[in-house]
Amino acid sequence: MREVLTPAQIQSAEKTLAAGTWAITAGAILFSVLTVTPLVARVTPNDWEWTAPILPLVVDAAVVIVVRLDATVARLGGDSGRWPAVLRWMTGLMTLLLNIGDSALNGDLVGVAVHSVAPLLLIVTAEAGLAYRRAIGQALERIQRSRAAELAEREQRERETREHERQTREHAEQSAREHAERLERERAEREASERAAEREHAARLERERLDREADMRREQREYEDRVRREEQQRAEALRREQQEQAERSRRERQAFEPAAAAPDASGEQAAVNTGAGGVNGAVNGANPFTKMPENDARSYIRSFREGERSVRQLAEETGWSVGWVSARLQEVREQEAAREYEQVEAAL
Repeated sequence: MREVLTPAQIQSAEKTLAAGTWAITAGAILFSVLTVTPLVARVTPNDWEWTAPILPLVVDAAVVIVVRLDATVARLGGDSGRWPAVLRWMTGLMTLLLNIGDSALNGDLVGVAVHSVAPLLLIVTAEAGLAYRRAIGQALERIQRSRAAELAEREQRERETREHERQTREHAEQSAREHAERLERERAEREASERAAEREHAARLERERLDREADMRREQREYEDRVRREEQQRAEALRREQQEQAERSRRERQAFEPAAAAPDASGEQAAVNTGAGGVNGAVNGANPFTKMPENDARSYIRSFREGERSVRQLAEETGWSVGWVSARLQEVREQEAAREYEQVEAAL
């Protein structure tokens, strides 16, 4: 797997390349000036020998220009074309020829080899440095593109994360709102159901009360009808009894009248009168019935539970009429019904 260098490491390598290149260039220039100056001085008129160092300096200056500009163009990632390459090789060859010229004229092959080292090293270093700088520039560009892509990808992930968080937050808020709305609906429905149940219960109680009142009124009517029928029956029975009594009395009088009219029946008449007098005395000797005061009669009637005494018995015991006793019993029933209804309402 290819190792990824940081921009700082690449810049450090580029600085090392630049320092080595300039060190080699400075040494080659110095060596070239010292080597070429005697050669130029020998071929220069005596009065102009002092100009001998100018030629190697000019050539070396061209070498410096080429190296410096090539480094700048390579850093910018551009291509300077053919002429910089021609200048680079021409200055390199000139430096090589000037450095080996004296040894070559003297036939010194060793001198040629020794003096060709610095120029060749300068030429190759210039070409290699240019290639290195171009490779480093491409690597830096690739790293920058990769970092830009990573930065864009990281920003995209951050945007997606923020969008996901926003959606999650909105979903949570929406869920909370829906939950609150559902609770509110359930509460409203529960309250409506409770109110409906209360209304239904109140209506049921009212219906039951009306039914009880209707039953009480019906029972009262039935009771009053029964009491009237009983009174009518008792009155009819009393009337028949009175008629029968009157009939018996009439027949007895008719039976005694012929006996009283006969003269020889005086003894029998006396016996009959004696018997009749005994009967009348027995009837008249009975205790006369006393009528109770009204308050005592009411208390006496309330002291019995319903069904313990009949209306006839209470009327005979209090001395009041059957109708009056029936009305008092109805009042007692209504009071008891009212108390029971109040107890039911209090319990609810």
